[in-house]
Amino acid sequence: MQFWHFSETPYPDLPPEPEFDSIRVTLPNRVLDPALAARLWDRYLAEWQVADDAGLNVMLNEHHSTATCMDPAGPVVAGALARLTKQARILLLGNPVANRKDPVRIAEEMALVDLLSHGRLDVGFVRGVPYEVSAVNSNPVRMNERMWEAIDLIHKAWTTHDGPFNWEGEFFTHRQVNIWPRPLQQPAPPMWVTSTSTGGAARVADAGHVLATFLTGYEGTRKVFQAYRDRRLATGGELPADDRFAYAALVYTGRTDEEGLEGARKLMWYISSNKVPSQFVLPPGYIPYAQRAAGLAGQSSPYDFHTKTLDELIADGIVFAGSPATVRGQIERFYERVGGFGHLLLMGQAGHMDHEETVAGIRAFAEHVKPGLEHLLPAAAPVGV
Repeated sequence: MQFWHFSETPYPDLPPEPEFDSIRVTLPNRVLDPALAARLWDRYLAEWQVADDAGLNVMLNEHHSTATCMDPAGPVVAGALARLTKQARILLLGNPVANRKDPVRIAEEMALVDLLSHGRLDVGFVRGVPYEVSAVNSNPVRMNERMWEAIDLIHKAWTTHDGPFNWEGEFFTHRQVNIWPRPLQQPAPPMWVTSTSTGGAARVADAGHVLATFLTGYEGTRKVFQAYRDRRLATGGELPADDRFAYAALVYTGRTDEEGLEGARKLMWYISSNKVPSQFVLPPGYIPYAQRAAGLAGQSSPYDFHTKTLDELIADGIVFAGSPATVRGQIERFYERVGGFGHLLLMGQAGHMDHEETVAGIRAFAEHVKPGLEHLLPAAAPVGV
C-alpha cells in the first residue's frame, strides 16, 4: 500500500467565528499576516520533507480565496517539492481543470514538474469545489463534461510527439498544440481523478485512472469503489487492482490512544472551521436538481460529517486515530469493508496543530503503522497511463 502525507496548508489564525460569515470567498485577506504566512509555508514544506525522509509519499492540493488552504497554485508548490524531496512520489490532487481556461498550459506545467522531479509526479484532476465557482467566474453548469474534455486534451498533449495538432472541442479550442518540454514518464505520468459519486466513479473507470475519494467513510467509499469495479467488469475489463483506488482520511498516530486522539481533535479544525453560506455551497447547476432540492430542504448529504463527534467520525471511517496498533487496526478494517484500496492519503496536519506535533504524527505512522500494513498490497505506485 502507498501512503501519502497531505496538508491543506491552512492559515488558522482567524478572527472569532461570529465576526465573519464565511471562511471562503468573502473573508477579507487583511486577516492574513504575510509574515506569518511565510513562516507557515516554511514549516509546511519542511513537513513534506520529513515525510519524504520517513519513506512516505507527499500530496498537495489547490484552493482559492480561502483560509483553509493557502496554495492557490499547486504546480508552483509541486515544482518546489520536486527539488526539496528526494524519493517520494509527488501527487497534486488536483488541478481544477474545469475552472481553468487553458488545459494545454496545465499539460505544460505538469510536464515540467515531472522533469524537475525526475519522473516522480502523479497528476490528479478535480472538477473544483462549488465555493470557487464565483471566485473564478466559471460556469457551474456541465462542469463534469468540461473537466473530462480538458483531461483528454492534456493526455493527448502529453502523448503526441510528431508535431502540432489542433483541438476543436465543445469547450476548448486550441491551435498548434505541441508542448515543450514533454514529461519524463512515458507515455504519460499516472493520472488520478476524484469522485464521491457512483456515476462519477464509472466515468473514471472507463478511463482506467486512479479513483480517489475524500472523507466518504465506510459506506460511501464502498459504493464508489464498487461502482468502478462494476463498470470495468460490465465493459469487458478485468477486475481492477487495488492500486486503482485511493482514500483520504484525517489521520493522527500517537504513542498512546489518548495522544492519538488529542492529535485528531486538533485535526477537527478542518471540519469545524469550514463555515460557508449556502449561496456558495449550491451554485445553480453544480449538482443534480434533486440533490440541490434536498439540500435546500435541510436534508443531510450522505457524506455530511460536520455535525458528528470525533468518536462518530472514527466509527464511520472518516478519522483514523490512536496508538499505532489502533490506527493499524482501523485501516485494516476499512480496507476489508470497502473491498480493498491501494493508496491512503493521510491528512495529518490541520488548524493549530504545530510543527512538532505534525512531525511526531508523521514519524509515528511511518515507523510504527506503515510496516504493519504493507502486506495489504505489493509495493509499486502506478507508472504511466
